[in-house]
Amino acid sequence: MPDHNPHFARRMRSKLRREAHELLQPGPPSMQLLWPIGPQVPDDARVQEVLDLCMRIGEVLMSSGESVDETTHVMLRIAAACGLSAVDVDITFTSMTICCHRGMAAAPVTSMRLVQYRSLDLTRLLAVGRVIDRVEAGAIDVRTAATELSEAVSARHPYPRWVATVGWAGLAASIAILLGGALITGLTAFAVTAVIDRIGRVLNRRGLPQFFQQVVGGALATGATVTLFGLGAFPPGTRPSLVIAATITVLLSGLSVVGTVQDAITGYYVTAAGRAVEIALLSAGLLVGVVLGLRVGLEFAPPLEVAGELPSGAGRFGLSLAAAAAAAASFALAGYAPGRSLLAAAIAGTSGWSTYGLMVQVLGIGPVPATGIAAVVVGLAAGLFRRGGGVPPLVITLAGITPLLPGFSAYRGFYQLAVEGVADGLVTITLALGIGLALAAGVAFGDFLTGPRRPSGPAVSDPAPEGSPA
Repeated sequence: MPDHNPHFARRMRSKLRREAHELLQPGPPSMQLLWPIGPQVPDDARVQEVLDLCMRIGEVLMSSGESVDETTHVMLRIAAACGLSAVDVDITFTSMTICCHRGMAAAPVTSMRLVQYRSLDLTRLLAVGRVIDRVEAGAIDVRTAATELSEAVSARHPYPRWVATVGWAGLAASIAILLGGALITGLTAFAVTAVIDRIGRVLNRRGLPQFFQQVVGGALATGATVTLFGLGAFPPGTRPSLVIAATITVLLSGLSVVGTVQDAITGYYVTAAGRAVEIALLSAGLLVGVVLGLRVGLEFAPPLEVAGELPSGAGRFGLSLAAAAAAAASFALAGYAPGRSLLAAAIAGTSGWSTYGLMVQVLGIGPVPATGIAAVVVGLAAGLFRRGGGVPPLVITLAGITPLLPGFSAYRGFYQLAVEGVADGLVTITLALGIGLALAAGVAFGDFLTGPRRPSGPAVSDPAPEGSPA
């Protein structure tokens, strides 16, 4: 048949269209397995909008110190609420990757974002939490959520910067009184910490790495305190060792110990290792600064007294409870927490410290297990506030454990390394490390007991822990 026959060409085109139409039909159930066309998903623009929203929310959570497990599940819930069910999330400390699978219908869409800043703004965290709740409830669409998220992230801090300085200084003063110091010791710790915070603010604006900021902070906390004590500049009754211990507690409060242990427990080992390296590096910077400060300061002053145990007694216990509440509330204030969160933070701090005091003074339990039990109480409080208090659990967790941080044990270890000997110093620093791990593990367990239940079996949208087999 000649190629230029028009009737033959029309018949062939019609036949090909019929065959193509038949091939695209689902067919009987037994044949449908041979044609996996995948889930029905929105178009590329819609997928990109949803993934971008998930990534921006995850960035805020990670930069605030939230655990990878919680951040991952929040991102998956947002994606599911916006119509994307087949989504995978991978977070590795400094980067986040999210992928939407679309089967055989279309190519997958993948997006990655770097976590380039780490700052604590609890008001911003609360505002982002409201956006998450409204998206999951279906009250707002993706574009409205993206607009509200941009406003929350770009908004100015609710307080002036000097209020945060007052919060850090108030935390140091409360810790000094909590450790047994008089009011004059607390006021001295307040002044020293305020100066360190303002200097750290200047160094941060100049882009000095955090390691060197820890060195400077530790050196100022010890060197300046010891030198002024030797020169007689402190009022009578001031205990410089408690001033240094309180300042070290403030410098330790910025470390993400709780998030590190939570990531390790939930199987995100890569991120846990990254956070552990960060904690080790910043702690090493603090150690270098404290030892250098002591070496220089002791040239102008006699050796300092280092108390062994916390003061006890009914009257002192009541004062310590008030100091613990003030310490937790001061930390929340320094983190720009909204006003109603300050009371919740104070309650969490009081609950944790009262439990610790009862364990140590009444039952005679050692500091490490007593700290772990007190941290469980703080974790339980965080879970209860999550359900009915309208306060982010991270606020309760971070503020509640602040009075329990091993600042005094760390100072004793640093002092022993600089003055007495390496062996004693390493033992005391190991004790401080054990207290820190007990804090993190206890909080994680308490939060697990009161947290929302998640499916135990694998699901399409469930994240796989890092390093697990596919």
